[in-house]
Amino acid sequence: MAATYDFPSDLLAGQEELHQVRAELLTLLKRLPWSVEPLDGFSDDNGWRKVERPASPGWTEDEQAEVEKLRQRERELAVFISCHRFWAEVATEDKVATRMRLKHEHENE
Repeated sequence: MAATYDFPSDLLAGQEELHQVRAELLTLLKRLPWSVEPLDGFSDDNGWRKVERPASPGWTEDEQAEVEKLRQRERELAVFISCHRFWAEVATEDKVATRMRLKHEHENE
């Protein structure tokens, strides 16, 4: 069982922002057309399940820029969290469990 830790405030803030960025990115991707580039629709029933896609107008330059901005911020936050100095004080065998606790810390508030 992982030890109990008081997560540093900057680590908690980074994790919370990562949750927010991922939620915003998911919402944006659900709203956008299925293809970045304009493509014709298709229907394929030769596989184990039928796949159909309507024609895609593609993403605008602004939409592509917004997705890239969110993905870049997501990467920055992931690096910040995974390389935070806090992890040096966590025993190797407890790191995975402690990381999972951090991911779900916002649920306890």
